[in-house]
Amino acid sequence: MTVDTPQLASMVGPSRAAKLSARLSDAATAYGGERYADARRLLVPIVEEVPDLVEARELLGLTYYRLGRWKEAVGELEAFGELSGGSVEQYPVLADCQRALGRHAAVKELWEELRTVSPSGPLVVEGRIVAAGSLADQGDLAGAIALLGKGFRLPKRPMEHHLRRGYALADLYERAGDLPQARALFSSVARAEPDFLDAAERAAHLD
Repeated sequence: MTVDTPQLASMVGPSRAAKLSARLSDAATAYGGERYADARRLLVPIVEEVPDLVEARELLGLTYYRLGRWKEAVGELEAFGELSGGSVEQYPVLADCQRALGRHAAVKELWEELRTVSPSGPLVVEGRIVAAGSLADQGDLAGAIALLGKGFRLPKRPMEHHLRRGYALADLYERAGDLPQARALFSSVARAEPDFLDAAERAAHLD
């Protein structure tokens, strides 16, 4: 996997840039192969040497997220946002880290900004799922269901983000004790994509 870093040469010179770019590509390959500890080992020295390299900060933030190191992930992803000129691309991941840390006000703030900016559909859906999960964590299952279920209907040919939203909504219905709704949604997801997570098993369990 190759990572394009056109600004790196101006930061460290062409020779050093070639070496760091190769290491960054190795880190991206490790990340893609779910070798997150290896990715972190490669990325930390790069970030220490070139802290303004946006691609490295983003990838290290995602790596920390996969490792469950929420505070470190927040720091790197916030740095990525600043260096990228305010990109919201990783807001759902950042919000999920804040949720894991119990910072529900931060989750709400990130969701409101993401919703206002309205980037791609899949990105908004991921943010909505995290925001709803944050409400559920606080005991507001009705609010979580209202947020995640607003205007939702599983399309005839759903994409992955539609399936993820349907699955998450079904989970909330089950937690709230609305088993018929949970069963219907899990079944719909399983019919659309039989191998999607454990939707089929959960639907069967609720029969």
